[in-house]
Amino acid sequence: MIDWFLDTFGSVGQRVLQSVRRLGYAARFFLLTLAKSGTSFARFGLVVKEIYAAGVLSLVIILVSGLFVGMVLGFQGYNTLARYGSESALGVLVALSLVRELGPVVSALLFAGRAGSAMTAEIGLMKATEQLVAMDMMAVDPVARVVAPRLWGGILSMPLLSAMFSAVGVFGGYLVGVVLIGVDEGSFWSQMQAAVDFREDIVNGVIKSVVFGVAVTAIAVFEGYDAPPTAEGVSRATTRTVVTSSLVILGLDFIMTAFMFRG
Repeated sequence: MIDWFLDTFGSVGQRVLQSVRRLGYAARFFLLTLAKSGTSFARFGLVVKEIYAAGVLSLVIILVSGLFVGMVLGFQGYNTLARYGSESALGVLVALSLVRELGPVVSALLFAGRAGSAMTAEIGLMKATEQLVAMDMMAVDPVARVVAPRLWGGILSMPLLSAMFSAVGVFGGYLVGVVLIGVDEGSFWSQMQAAVDFREDIVNGVIKSVVFGVAVTAIAVFEGYDAPPTAEGVSRATTRTVVTSSLVILGLDFIMTAFMFRG
């Protein structure tokens, strides 16, 4: 019994040490990528290409998901507000829910599943096929040429996708609440305009989306660069990207919400 306890305790301790070591390596890799980002901005076309790959190609799932999330909020919000005779506040409920929480969080989760996994798979396959080694042999820094543009492409794309998600979500709530159910259109927009504060709501939502973009993209490029050069290694790295990014997004959302809206 004592031997089993010692073996179990030692195994857990070893895994914790490995996780801490890997976290430190990831932090060093992130700082190295930032230090070598000058090439990305000197050749901004590389970043634009990654913005297209990460942002433009994610537009369909972001817009469609935002529309349906807004429509669901319209239905559920109306049913809840109707109990208290406050149907006219539907616009406020939809807008604040999207701008503060659902817009940044859901768009970041979708971004991690679509763009983050793609980044990890691309870099992992480049490593498996020795393209990164070939760049290094030709005196081309793979971190500056491959990793940094993807990092900044994701960081710049995420706030824009979040804003589009929220805007389309508000339109979905309008379709359900005003067009379908019959809530007064003037009350829907006027109360929304009066209740949504630019600094407290919109700016904080943008800050959340930027932080999520940094976290998801940093995890994606690190997992791809650190993936074992095998098909199984790339597959596991892609899975880790989605799972880790999702957990980090939800954890960061709780922390930022506690600081932003505690008053």
